[in-house]
Amino acid sequence: MQTTPASVTRLIEEFAELPGIGRKTAARLTFFLLRNQTGLSTRLADALRELDERTRFCSTCYNITENDPCPVCADEGRDRSAICVVEEPLDVLALEQASVYDGMYHVLHGVLAPSEGMFVENLRIGELMARVRAGGVKEVILATNPTSEGDWTASYLVTQLRPLGMRITRLGRGLPVGGDLEYADAVTLTRAMEGRVEF
Repeated sequence: MQTTPASVTRLIEEFAELPGIGRKTAARLTFFLLRNQTGLSTRLADALRELDERTRFCSTCYNITENDPCPVCADEGRDRSAICVVEEPLDVLALEQASVYDGMYHVLHGVLAPSEGMFVENLRIGELMARVRAGGVKEVILATNPTSEGDWTASYLVTQLRPLGMRITRLGRGLPVGGDLEYADAVTLTRAMEGRVEF
């Protein structure tokens, strides 16, 4: 006999589709919303509906936006000769919050990971190549994550971009600020040593 209403079961199943949310967490979220008396469920539903209706990908950089082009691509004050290639829109957010870069972006929406069904055609690599071939780009900064998939994606992009003749750089890697050498892994220490600069 089904003791849980179908609407509750459906919400649990929908929450469980989210990354990092298991069935138990999905059930806790669902029952939290049922107990909440502040209208959170309605506000959440409205926010999700608005997200679905108003957001899209920028036709230039493929970041998430409500207006096309996105604010970064529309900003005439930014350096259009540099494109920073990132995996996800969250990476753009992190770089913008750090205020360390004033060029353009290109969001791949993933990395090469054949075991997960992510191939060249699943990423925005063709669109990146078209932007670079259109001219005016002097540097492409590869800002994929320091994972095996991120490194593989960066290596593939280098093979595609190198014949086009612009400068290709990769974000520096090494020890985090405030980190201790004793807690760093061998790969981090190797990259920190290789990426050392004049003092």
